[in-house]
Amino acid sequence: MAFKPLHDRVLVRRIEGDEKTAGGLIIPENAKEKPAEGEIVSVGEGARKDSGELIAMSVKAGDKVLFGKWSGTEVKIDGEELLIMKESDILGIM
Repeated sequence: MAFKPLHDRVLVRRIEGDEKTAGGLIIPENAKEKPAEGEIVSVGEGARKDSGELIAMSVKAGDKVLFGKWSGTEVKIDGEELLIMKESDILGIM
């Protein structure tokens, strides 16, 4: 992929959830919630302090993360739906 986020932003691919409930019911596509779990595709270089010093990113490409339900901006790159969000929108690494 030829896209690299700037500063403290990350590019995330959503990981789709289960299509069945624990009881075996199939969940229709329009009733599913968007997953708040994803895989980091690409990361920026990090934020800068007022002094110009670089603050390193805590995540790297390939990390599986949890993020807020309304986090990020949806974009389509190379025909794939991805999210761009700030590192601070990530709740944790799995």
